[in-house]
Amino acid sequence: MSEPQNHPSPLHYPNESPPNSPALTEEEKEISTVTDSESLFNHRSGLVPYLCWVSVISLIVAMVMFGNDLGAIAIIYVIITIFCAALSYRYPRQGLWGLLIYLPFAGTIAYWIGDDRPIFHLLKNILFYIPALLGMLVVLIREGKALIINKNLKIPLLIFLGIALINLVIVNGGQHFSDDPRGIPIVMGIFGLAILIGYIPLITCGYYLIRKNQDVYFLNRLQVVLAIVCCLLGIAQFWLVITGVCPDNSGLEPHLLLTANLQRKCLVGGSLGYLPEANFIRLPGTFVSPWHWTWFLISSAFFAFLTSLNDPKITWQITGGFSLFLIMINAVISGQRTAFLGVPLVLILLIIATSHISRWKRLLISFLAIGLFLLTTLVIFPNLAEGRMESLTGRWTASPPSEFVIDQTQWTLRNSRGLLGNGLGRGTNATRSLGSTRLLETYYSKLIYELGIIGAIAFLILVTTLMTEGFKSYHQVRNSHLRNDGIVFWIFIIIIGYNPYWYPLDTDPVAVYYWLIAGVMLKLPSLTK
Repeated sequence: MSEPQNHPSPLHYPNESPPNSPALTEEEKEISTVTDSESLFNHRSGLVPYLCWVSVISLIVAMVMFGNDLGAIAIIYVIITIFCAALSYRYPRQGLWGLLIYLPFAGTIAYWIGDDRPIFHLLKNILFYIPALLGMLVVLIREGKALIINKNLKIPLLIFLGIALINLVIVNGGQHFSDDPRGIPIVMGIFGLAILIGYIPLITCGYYLIRKNQDVYFLNRLQVVLAIVCCLLGIAQFWLVITGVCPDNSGLEPHLLLTANLQRKCLVGGSLGYLPEANFIRLPGTFVSPWHWTWFLISSAFFAFLTSLNDPKITWQITGGFSLFLIMINAVISGQRTAFLGVPLVLILLIIATSHISRWKRLLISFLAIGLFLLTTLVIFPNLAEGRMESLTGRWTASPPSEFVIDQTQWTLRNSRGLLGNGLGRGTNATRSLGSTRLLETYYSKLIYELGIIGAIAFLILVTTLMTEGFKSYHQVRNSHLRNDGIVFWIFIIIIGYNPYWYPLDTDPVAVYYWLIAGVMLKLPSLTK
């Protein structure tokens, strides 16, 4: 940390006005908070001694590893991890930007560099998230800054956290010491709790990550660039698959013919499936599975739309439009019904939500662009588009989403053990190696199964409060660009928070984007002061 400044600042008097000065008004306090946040996490000195200490620690660890006959590659990985984590801790804002950059490529690194070792699936948290979060909390606590940035979120958040902890102690603890534990319930509960609430602190991180208007634009532009890179890799993956450079599912076991699996991974990402005679294709893009890729495309559509319609610079508007075009192409070629249906619906919803009379020309162009894209798809890929429509209508007819959600909810209510449910981790796919689990494909059914009806209601109250506070926040914004950002972020919060179909809040990247964007959205009114 840099030395405190000589002149008085509200940063050093968190609960009162500086001595010998009049009390600050609420608006002045808001302005001073934004000003202070610009230098709150800036370290302009002490970097060299800090890196020296990190180097010494790395050298000691490397010597210990070498003495235990570990390979040079493993030692290099550990040294890189120590340096990245140390820098993320010292520079938490940069660590959070690093998390956003690393996130779309985490699956590729885990499977192509890490060879599916479990530790590589946790690297995003080890390298960036956890050290950046700890570094940010240390500074905020030392400076007397608020950790729960919105007072109306405090009670719902604490209630939900309390129910989760009670569930861990009573239900998982009781199972652990029972005659039939069905695995390691305490460990399952800890992992389940981490997955359930692990990224909620990103609300605070997102709030302090953004210091000025340009940071919001940078966030949108960064996501657009990442979407372009990932979508180009996704198109290359599609070409390698359909041209036979990467093998299809022929020759696999019968139960694997129509599923994505790691035996057929190609170029980037993880589980992939392709069987041309059955018109079956499921691409993972740069992520671990097609399901993760689907929700990256849907999430990226929000950022791409914002940049193409709302960025102050024309060059970034064009870049955003290009990324939107690539996202729509990948939504078609990925083979995922949710992406094929979700991306166009999101764009139509956003066009309606951000419609203004003065922008009717751009809105008309947007509608024409979507129509041109659909027409181009039908002309260039007629069989592909026809196959996607048949797959979508066939699945919808066989299992309508509404019936699917109702069936899952009814089954959960019948099999939920009392008010506290079956225990944390019991409905989480990531904990299946630790004990008996049940795969539930709707998020609120999973909450009822694990936490009981009380826990599900508590979470619903939390996301409703977040939605309400977000609505209040963007309505206070007068800057037209930031107001449009707030509207789009708010719609994203609603769609993901209330989504009853599948479980995006349990998966990357949505689990990160949702809570981070919530914090950014709550910061917008302060940026216009």
